[in-house]
Amino acid sequence: MFLVFPTLRADHAAPAVMKKIAEHARRIVYLSAASVADNPDEHAEGIIGSHARMERLVEQSGMEWTFLRPSGFAANTLMWVDQIRAGDVVRWFHGAATRSLIHEHDIGAVAVRVLIEEGHGGAMYHLTGPSQLTQVEQAHAIGEAIGRPVRFEELAPEVARQELFAGAPATLVNSILNAHAKMVREPEPVTSTVEELTGAAARTFHQWALDHASDFR
Repeated sequence: MFLVFPTLRADHAAPAVMKKIAEHARRIVYLSAASVADNPDEHAEGIIGSHARMERLVEQSGMEWTFLRPSGFAANTLMWVDQIRAGDVVRWFHGAATRSLIHEHDIGAVAVRVLIEEGHGGAMYHLTGPSQLTQVEQAHAIGEAIGRPVRFEELAPEVARQELFAGAPATLVNSILNAHAKMVREPEPVTSTVEELTGAAARTFHQWALDHASDFR
């Protein structure tokens, strides 16, 4: 089974869900997050703590397990769709945050491989795209894909909290803002794991932007 589990608000349902899965499956591949490797505290707040708790439940399930720990999803930039459709500016925070964003098709390709092949039990795979880009560069790449310039306008974190995340849980907002601030100081690393597991090079963010250009037009 390939498991993508909603974080934070569904934590309370996780033990019962895992018990039911274990009754029917012998192998599970859980879509976790790269930062769990650096902060495996299952009592931590926010998204990473939620993933850490799920990893512990999977480990305790009795099934053969594999963890996929991707860097940021390229698809998360779809949060900019409304702004880009409306104009040529992305108003966001921590433009210098540097990420090795991964195409969703590469996550899927790895998931298929480890589900159907033997020899991946107990593995924790760090998956990334093939290069690092700042958020400013991501906005420019989307502009290139849609054929018009897109620029990045920096928002102070507290302004972003009010304008972009009004009503969102504080633990979620704090984890997002803090993680991006850290990526300004410590860019996400690049791994070759996608190519090692699938035999094909990981897709670039520029390719992702071309694949999703219609979403932004």
